[in-house]
Amino acid sequence: MYEMGYLDYKAFIEEHLLDCLPEIDPKSITLYEAMKYSLTAGGKRLRPILLLATCEFCKGDINAALPYALAIEYIHTYSLIHDDLPAMDDDDLRRGVPTNHKVYGEAMAILAGDGLLSAAFEVMNKDMLLYFDEASCLKCRVKAAYEIAKGAGCRGMVAGQVADMEVVSKNACGELLDYIHVNKTGALIRASIRAGAHLGNADEDTLRVFSDYGELIGLAYQITDDILDVEGDESVMGKKAGHDVRTKKCTYVTTNGLEKSKYRVKELTASALELMAPYYDNAEFFNKLAIDLQNRIK
Repeated sequence: MYEMGYLDYKAFIEEHLLDCLPEIDPKSITLYEAMKYSLTAGGKRLRPILLLATCEFCKGDINAALPYALAIEYIHTYSLIHDDLPAMDDDDLRRGVPTNHKVYGEAMAILAGDGLLSAAFEVMNKDMLLYFDEASCLKCRVKAAYEIAKGAGCRGMVAGQVADMEVVSKNACGELLDYIHVNKTGALIRASIRAGAHLGNADEDTLRVFSDYGELIGLAYQITDDILDVEGDESVMGKKAGHDVRTKKCTYVTTNGLEKSKYRVKELTASALELMAPYYDNAEFFNKLAIDLQNRIK
């Protein structure tokens, strides 16, 4: 069913990554440079890839979905810039290069994140303006933009970040950890998939299945990150390992230990594969992705 794989989607996104950034007056050119710096620093591009792959699975046009894929990468990059700030996680490296505030200063890093967040909504709204006379096309785009806004905001990623910052005890319960991970990391992954499904005019059953898949791999992805912080290769991760231990952060590993955390990732991956089973070979991309994400850990 698919001619494109993960790397094909990624190349497509990379090719157009800067296409939808707003033109910025030369008097504010540092803002553009700071935004571009973090956007082009690399990364897996997981979220926009999921949006495009889901859209294509649902027989949608990935070219038409591109503005929404770029928007979600702009939002993700803004969140990383702000996460790295001294008031948040206080990291020096991101994607193998100095974090934004280390290059441009804290104030400009904050503004670069703000700029990317607003740019995301500008690009989606600009696209929607083209479809005022095509109600069905406009409707699916409004739904996609809503999913992205909800996943990024105070009922999604930001809510998870708040809970993460406020957890001090290493003995936090599993339910709270799930809440943090499902929202801080999983919400934007799930939103990417739901937005792609809407852009492909998915039926309700498909939307439900893929939403559940997104929640499962989103949670598995964050637990895997917790594991990699303990035993990952810094040259592969592009950031310093051991940050969670140094900052006494509450994670799956600090709460449950390495082995239980790894087992949980396997459970979540198996559940994601089970959800895709009825689609047989048509779900090959999503099965392979779930397995590849699990295989980031030993």
